[in-house]
Amino acid sequence: MGSGTVVGLFAGIGGLELGLHAHGWSTSLFCEIDPAAKAVLSARFPTIETADDVTKLRALPQGTDLVAAGFPCQDLSQAGLTKGIRGARSGLVDHVFRLVARKRGGPQWLLLENVPFMLQLDRGQAMRYLTSRLEDLGYAWAYRVVDARAFGRPQRRLRVLMLASRTHDPREVLFSQEAGPRPDDDPQLRACGFYWTEGTRGLGWAVDAIPTLKGGSTIGIASPPAIRLTRGRGIVTPGITDAERLQGFDPDWTLPAIDVPGVRAGNRWKLVGNAVSTLMSRWIGERLSDPRPYDAILDQPLPDGAPWPTAAWGSNGQAFRVELSQWPVQRAYHHLEQFILEPKALSLRATSGFLRRAKSGNLRFAPGFLDSVEQHLALMGGDPLRAA
Repeated sequence: MGSGTVVGLFAGIGGLELGLHAHGWSTSLFCEIDPAAKAVLSARFPTIETADDVTKLRALPQGTDLVAAGFPCQDLSQAGLTKGIRGARSGLVDHVFRLVARKRGGPQWLLLENVPFMLQLDRGQAMRYLTSRLEDLGYAWAYRVVDARAFGRPQRRLRVLMLASRTHDPREVLFSQEAGPRPDDDPQLRACGFYWTEGTRGLGWAVDAIPTLKGGSTIGIASPPAIRLTRGRGIVTPGITDAERLQGFDPDWTLPAIDVPGVRAGNRWKLVGNAVSTLMSRWIGERLSDPRPYDAILDQPLPDGAPWPTAAWGSNGQAFRVELSQWPVQRAYHHLEQFILEPKALSLRATSGFLRRAKSGNLRFAPGFLDSVEQHLALMGGDPLRAA
């Protein structure tokens, strides 16, 4: 299948496209409406045109081989409004279908990326809508939930990668590798990530990894996760360049964004948190270059109305469940404590607030975790008793 020409819709800061470039693909057009993200694209890909608004894009450039679209997830995520696939933001995917609808001379491939919650949303209605639209346009489709940790970076980030084609078998790309997850690490021996902004109903706890990087607030207030270091060395938050590296970008990839009037430094966290991991898209590019025959003999039909599994494929009105893990590969792993290069101590106020919430809720924590939070609070000059 090799490589070809890409159009990146909802391109963000170029995560999908950058990974594909590593395997010989070239981008002819970006489409991105956010001024901060556009500034990053212009600085990092100065020779590639960037269109403003997908709703006003009339057609794809001639000769487009692949359309990449990490379409907005605000209406699909648990952190968002969960309005569903027809919400104002996530419903923009209809413009992807409009642009690829041409039967002759259209793109060979369509690559979509989004959050796993869309498999559950509205009892699976979002996925039924996507797959039916793809089939109406003559596409065979396959998807797989993939964990970014499989590619060696310490961020537990699950994403649905969906690949569709009218001319090729997407199963030969997405299902061609299977490694299974790494064994769980001991939280006593490894740094652990969590969200200090939570503590009553959730935590985002991850051993030897941070939980999924979030976009932060719409007004540019950063919301980085916290990391409990080992050997009583306290609690820190990663720096923005750490976050960029966790997503597979070069340090300061998003720095051009702050040259945009009205854009705060904290907006860089939003850009990184909303981005597609370049490590995932590199893997897709690698697999597109080396597809392998797929044996579906063990796959089971997926009945109408059944929950969507973590991997499936379909065409012509039929869908099938695939038993695969979220780890297609196990690349050499970068341990969290050694990976973070710009740690900053979690502030007294943040630590005190988290400890207060944690002690007032009903969450269960790893042995010794709250003790380490109290120790950090004392190191920062606070009183653990007042936070109780």
